[in-house]
Amino acid sequence: MMWKTGDYGLNPEHPPLAKLLATLPLVREPLWIPPMQDRDFKIEAFLDGHDWLARNDGAAQRLVFRMRLATLPLALGLSWLVFLAAWEWFGPTAALIALTLAVFDPNIVAHSGLVTTDAGVTCFFLASIYAFYRYIDKPRLDRLLLAGLAVGLLLATKHSGILIGPMLVLLAAYEVWRTPRDSRKSQAVRMVGALAGIVVLSVAVLWAFYGFRYAARPAPLQLSTSLVDYTAPLGGFSRGVVLWFAHWHLLPESYLMGLVDVKRMADFYPTFILGQVHAKGVWWYFPIVLLIKTTLGMLALAALASLAIWRREIKNLRAVVYIAIPFAVYLFVAMASGMNIGARHILPLYAMLAILIGGGVCALVGVATSEQVGAQAIHVNKKWAWVCGVLVVAHIVSALMVFPYGIAYANEAWGGPTKVHNLLSDANVDWAQQLIQVKQWQDRHPNEECWFAYFAYPEIDPGMYGIRCHHLPTLVTIWLGGAEPIPPVVNGTVLISAGELSGCEWPSGKLNPYRNFQSRKPDETIDYGVFVYHGSFAVPEIASASLAQVAMKLDAEGKMQEALEAAQSAVRLDPGSVIAQTELGDTATKVGNPALARTAYTAALAAAHELAPDAQVSYVPGLEAKLK
Repeated sequence: MMWKTGDYGLNPEHPPLAKLLATLPLVREPLWIPPMQDRDFKIEAFLDGHDWLARNDGAAQRLVFRMRLATLPLALGLSWLVFLAAWEWFGPTAALIALTLAVFDPNIVAHSGLVTTDAGVTCFFLASIYAFYRYIDKPRLDRLLLAGLAVGLLLATKHSGILIGPMLVLLAAYEVWRTPRDSRKSQAVRMVGALAGIVVLSVAVLWAFYGFRYAARPAPLQLSTSLVDYTAPLGGFSRGVVLWFAHWHLLPESYLMGLVDVKRMADFYPTFILGQVHAKGVWWYFPIVLLIKTTLGMLALAALASLAIWRREIKNLRAVVYIAIPFAVYLFVAMASGMNIGARHILPLYAMLAILIGGGVCALVGVATSEQVGAQAIHVNKKWAWVCGVLVVAHIVSALMVFPYGIAYANEAWGGPTKVHNLLSDANVDWAQQLIQVKQWQDRHPNEECWFAYFAYPEIDPGMYGIRCHHLPTLVTIWLGGAEPIPPVVNGTVLISAGELSGCEWPSGKLNPYRNFQSRKPDETIDYGVFVYHGSFAVPEIASASLAQVAMKLDAEGKMQEALEAAQSAVRLDPGSVIAQTELGDTATKVGNPALARTAYTAALAAAHELAPDAQVSYVPGLEAKLK
């Protein structure tokens, strides 16, 4: 719809660049487009996108494949930039080492093949830092224009691109600090001018991707929720800044809406890490993710690079600063963000680390840098050469062991990809990438009745791929529907994707209806992310969750007596379910049975008080209000 009608309001949570690039090959295709239904923009985007994909592509994935090919230049550009930056900063050997580490890194490889913003933001972060370095090195208009273009493309790719602001300010301050004292004032003026020029150029590039139009949607269409209303939950300062930018039309409305959405979603997402569910983000999430999702070879090489820096063996310390400051800023903000759903959110750190390792390895081994090429020969430390060579090979082998299923990568110290679902969730393991393999599994078991709890359902329907299984409830089916009434005992095969098994979307592990399967050893595993269990299983919690959701659907349809019966059945199966008891209370209130409603609300409140304190806030205040 961006290409066809200039509509930037259907999916404002991300800027347009990667989406426009991905869909460029489809612009002239005679594709069916679902009619707009004026729903909340998230529901509209999810469900219309679901219908569009099912109608136009289905299980064939022909269009998806073409869209993935269209985004491939972002990964190729990233590889090229890693090589160029490492060569200029640390020499040709460092460039080869950095490129090798980057193109075999399982996280970069996994997310470079998808239609997402992650490879693009990694590419343009590195492009922006490298272009700024080159401008400061030789201040010329063409280099300033290139830096502004790179930052503009970064901003147009992902909202986290705004972090380039503090990064460049700190790098500019470093350049002033390293200037001789008598020249610092003039250098400071030059830095301010350069930064101002980059801001003007980059914002102009950003506006170009929105067609130089402030309004998110073409007239007479409006956002389903106005920017003013959407900012209401934010703190006073954050809301004031966004609305000030909106008032003066300094940034496109859709871009501002996306910034607000990022902030709001960060406050919403639960976190699953080291086998535990936390209702909010935890500051130590990404350091642990780096330890789990980075190959042991790369971790060891990073330690050796740190040793080379500490021993001042890396001669180009300015280049080290241009890696260290962006790395520290990005990691610090990621740790503070609360959006703890995957290593893909710190993908730029892997590219920066690869370059730093290239320089560190060459410094330890004694390989000539670009400035030293052609000079007197440098002594090569063969011992360090062997150690570093073995670690690079270890990095490659570890990555190839999991290829092509790199999303589920974990290094050997944590048990590898077969164990990662016990430690992490979401895009670290299970990101809706297994349906083709599940269909292949079902083709090998054509007569088995199966029950499927899929992380991406109902946004993505397994039936679109020809998978014929009963749909088990998920958290998302509460608000999008799609769960079937499940009996308390199921016979046959139960398939549970890693996201559902971990309960990563529930505010508390106690709310996860699949927690009893966590202690079972699966009979089979599909793509490290879907676990297969054969037999007969008593599943009262799952059955209760499904009936509670059926009751919600019947309630919404006005079928109150049927809704009440379904809610009562859900409570009988799992009396300790907060959701079932709450739905029974809501339904009883609507049918005019206050005594039953009060009993249900009281039971729901008692169950909510048994949750962890950070999870109670999602349920206790609302239930207490209903009991007043």
